[in-house]
Amino acid sequence: MLVMRPAQTADLDEVKRLAADSPIGVTSLPDDIERLGDKIATSEASFAAEVSFNGEESYFFVLEDTDSGRLVGCSAIVASAGYSEPFYSFRNETFVHASRELKIHNKIHVLSQCHDLTGNSLLTSFYVVPELVGTPWSELNSRGRLLFVASHPERFADSVVTEIVGYSDEHGESPFWDAIGRNFFDLNYAAAERLCGLKSRTFLAELMPHYPIYVPLLPDAAQEAMGQVHPRAQITFDILMREGFETDHYIDIFDGGPTLHARVSSIRSIAQSRVVPVKIEEGRRSGRQYLVSNGQLQDYRAALLELDWAPGKPVTLDLAAAEALGVGEGVSVRLVAV
Repeated sequence: MLVMRPAQTADLDEVKRLAADSPIGVTSLPDDIERLGDKIATSEASFAAEVSFNGEESYFFVLEDTDSGRLVGCSAIVASAGYSEPFYSFRNETFVHASRELKIHNKIHVLSQCHDLTGNSLLTSFYVVPELVGTPWSELNSRGRLLFVASHPERFADSVVTEIVGYSDEHGESPFWDAIGRNFFDLNYAAAERLCGLKSRTFLAELMPHYPIYVPLLPDAAQEAMGQVHPRAQITFDILMREGFETDHYIDIFDGGPTLHARVSSIRSIAQSRVVPVKIEEGRRSGRQYLVSNGQLQDYRAALLELDWAPGKPVTLDLAAAEALGVGEGVSVRLVAV
């Protein structure tokens, strides 16, 4: 069975394996043992902390095959984007240039650097092994953390954002980066993203242009790359769009990938999830697929189960599913349909 749980220090080598295969642009999952160790330690401290509002906490989850002990995915939530430093984005805007005498009225697409999204909670570090891409377990790896938000709303902001990795070619070259960022740094896109993963995105962002960038002045390839999704990030994008996230307002300042945004109250996995008591019974009937979580903190667990459940009734789990979730008879779980 595949189960989502908080990452532990003992997972470091397995997490390093996952990070090594993640695409360029996932700077929140650097292929660096020291940074990953710090990430897990910060997460463990965050799960253990008593929290009444969103602050500097970061929650890192792994998807474990409980039969083999092998990790097959990971994902994370940062409680407050830019808590210790601004969270930069490019905001899509329209400038109007008009002349009454010449009877000219033009609307021009511009990009303005901003940190409007600072303070929102941030979904990061999504990765699943290739054989799980496009399967329901990808949903578990992404949406399981949203069930955690639903169970612990005091730990997160009222809105959630995520940066989707933008387009780069098979050689790791980004047309958007080449048109803008490379003019300010003598680095190609892959090197810039690696540096951000090891250090910080902020110090590079602060050297980017602070005045509006007129999109029509950019090369065609850069314009076409704006809002495009890297093929390996398409699964993340598709899942979150089905969850009710919106795009078009912001893009990433490095590769031009879309930045998604949603109010917590409108996210499907949160708004449509239900808390129901558990009934344990062997030989339970299969039915629809549900994501099920136990709602705990350090012992948080989430799994994908086939359940014959009707609204207003307890949910029946067999002993193996109950043990995987760490729940007993009469304890409540949170569930939502896949």
